[in-house]
Amino acid sequence: MTRIISLLNEKNHYLEKFYSLNEVELANFAQGMFDNLEHFYQTREKILDVLKYVDSQIDKAHNEITPDAVMATEDRKQIKEALSIKDEYVARIIEQDIQVLVCIETAKNSIIRELQDVRRNRKAIGGYKSKSFDSQLDEEA
Repeated sequence: MTRIISLLNEKNHYLEKFYSLNEVELANFAQGMFDNLEHFYQTREKILDVLKYVDSQIDKAHNEITPDAVMATEDRKQIKEALSIKDEYVARIIEQDIQVLVCIETAKNSIIRELQDVRRNRKAIGGYKSKSFDSQLDEEA
């Protein structure tokens, strides 16, 4: 049982790292700084890979427990506490991910508006082009 408790605590440790990473980058994204986006997603993927491995180790340790094994009250308490901490981190991470998506969506919409403005300005400038000036240059050449 101590193995499972240890693995649950390790999982919470990596969830905390994930949460901290999100927290730092969310502050950058809120300021419109997306320079670190690729590194951010790669680091998140690595942490998720570690979490998958820890989950597989938890499953393995759980399957090795005999069905008639009696769990000590203290072990039960530690497991419940670790699971509660995990649930809290997961809820916070989901909230962060929603905020990250909002920041990215806002930046994307801003870029789209800028591109549309540039396109409109090009059309407006094109309307002021003098056709007679262009034909004079052609004749002189």
